Amino acid sequence: MLQLRDADESGPAGGPGSPGSPGAATLVPGGAGPPFEPAAPPARQTLRPLSVRTAGRAGRLRQYFVFRPGTIEQAVSEIRVVVLPAEDGEVQSVWLLTEIDHWNNEKERLVLITDWSLLVCKYNFISLQCQHVTRIALSAVDTISVGEFVFPPKSLNKREGVGIRIQWDKQSRASFINRWNPWSTNIPYVTFTEHPMADADEKISSLCRLENFQTQLIQAVKKAHKEGPMPGSANGVLVLERPILIETYLGLMSFINNEAKLGYSMTRGKIGF
Repeated sequence: MLQLRDADESGPAGGPGSPGSPGAATLVPGGAGPPFEPAAPPARQTLRPLSVRTAGRAGRLRQYFVFRPGTIEQAVSEIRVVVLPAEDGEVQSVWLLTEIDHWNNEKERLVLITDWSLLVCKYNFISLQCQHVTRIALSAVDTISVGEFVFPPKSLNKREGVGIRIQWDKQSRASFINRWNPWSTNIPYVTFTEHPMADADEKISSLCRLENFQTQLIQAVKKAHKEGPMPGSANGVLVLERPILIETYLGLMSFINNEAKLGYSMTRGKIGF
């Protein structure tokens, strides 16, 4: 093995390898130094896949104000103030459902079944205030339809699932003007489906069961027809199992509303509405 020795370490002055020969060097046999060993390669590093967290059902549940501890209990307690005993009677049950309007928009609703009325309440679960109440006389209800949602063949925004439609005053369809007005409230029916998080919380799930709501509603309507029939109308209610038609075609407004859950009281970043 050869070693490279600097000039100042070898030879007399002026000779090869002397300080007078700048940059000179001498190859000499090397026997004393340790044998040359190549540098060890860097330690291998293991690449781990990036962990991406997706919002689970429990995480999405916390986004809805209604499912926060104590909220639904307080809402159910305070919503009873909208009941008029002389007109509605006593409250029989309270439900948390999703209303589907005639333009396929979802809206979170508290629904009360009383002795003589069906109360559909727009309730703000952030401020804990009832903002609007639609009162429907049970004796005026003539048809209750239960079935899957259907749309016109050329509709671009459809939904799946089962709903219940409650009609009154012997009107199956709204007028042409009201059907094409997305903000019209003069619609002779109301349509409900289950809340999107109905199965996520065991304590509240009993308030969201559409089948149980259907059973209690039919019983209440039949009782109201028997005890206080509407003048000039046939007694009884017609209960049908048939598809529920929603007449929307382009559906851009409902697509934005439903995808962003604008009809629900939710947290949206640092704010909630």
